[in-house]
This record gives sequence, structure tokens and C-alpha cells, in this order.
Amino acid sequence: MSAYSDQAHDSKEGSEASSAIDHVLDGIAQACIVVSGVLLVFLIVSFGWLVFGRYVLNDTPTWVEQSSLLIVVYVTCLGAAAGVRNKSHLSIDFIREGLPTAPREAMRHVADVFVVLFGAFMAWQGGIMVLDNLGRPIPMIGLSESWRAAPLVVSGLLMMLFSIVNIVQRLATHLGR
Repeated sequence: MSAYSDQAHDSKEGSEASSAIDHVLDGIAQACIVVSGVLLVFLIVSFGWLVFGRYVLNDTPTWVEQSSLLIVVYVTCLGAAAGVRNKSHLSIDFIREGLPTAPREAMRHVADVFVVLFGAFMAWQGGIMVLDNLGRPIPMIGLSESWRAAPLVVSGLLMMLFSIVNIVQRLATHLGR
């Protein structure tokens, strides 16, 4: 084989591996969105039950408030992680996109590095909170308070993973030119 065909073969294998990784990560992000959606539906139904119980049955279900607080944390954290993967998280693009290619790419890397650091901090501190609250029950629902901090760990790890893959893929694309 010639040197050109070796490079094309290596590029094709790299592209297939990247595609497989993208497929898996997209699936994880989609699962985060689906779980968030299901939890939002449960949140709406439980508030409907709260209103019905309070005003029709005159018997307020006390578990709704605490479960709602727990669900909101899961929806927020999973949605934020999926937003990092789908590149739909909060950002100000007009400044970056107005720059020449080199500084624009550098800013993308810097933004991803900040997300990696933020995700690491979130996962680390969330892990501490999980361990510190194992024995404390959430009032009214009886689950461990650690369930409130668990999404911080999961979301932080996913944000790190998604941002590191973004950096690696951008560098591979840039170096492959």
C-alpha cells in the first residue's frame, strides 16, 4: 500500500472509532433528556395530585413537596449534562464567532476546559455531600439525603466526559488537516 492509502485507511478507522464514540455519547445524552422528560411528567402529575388531595379530598399528600425538590435537582443536572453534549448550554457565541479561526478555536478549548474543571468540582463536592448525608433521611419520603447530591456527581462526570471528548475531537480534526 502507498503512504496515501495508509493515511486514508488510518483516517477511516479513526473516523469509525469517533463515530462509535459519538453514537454512545449521543445515546447517553439522549437518555439524560428522556429521564428528565419522564421526571417532568411525574412532577406535573404529582402536583396535580397535591392540588386534588388538598382541595378535593381535604388530605394534603405531604410527600409531594420533598419529592418535587428531589426531582428538580435531577432534571436540572441531567439537562445540563445533555446540554454540554449537544452544545446547547448557556454561552455567548457572538464574540467568539466574530474572531478569526485561531482565537475562536482557542476560546472553544478554554470554554471546554472550564466546563471540565467545573464538572470535576461538581462531582467532587457532590461526592462529599453523598458520603456525608448517607444516614440522613429526607423528611416525608424517607430516602437518604444522598439522593439529592447524587445527580451532582453524575452530571459533573458526564460534563467532564462530554467536554474532554469535544476537546479531543477538535484537536484530532485540527491535527488531521
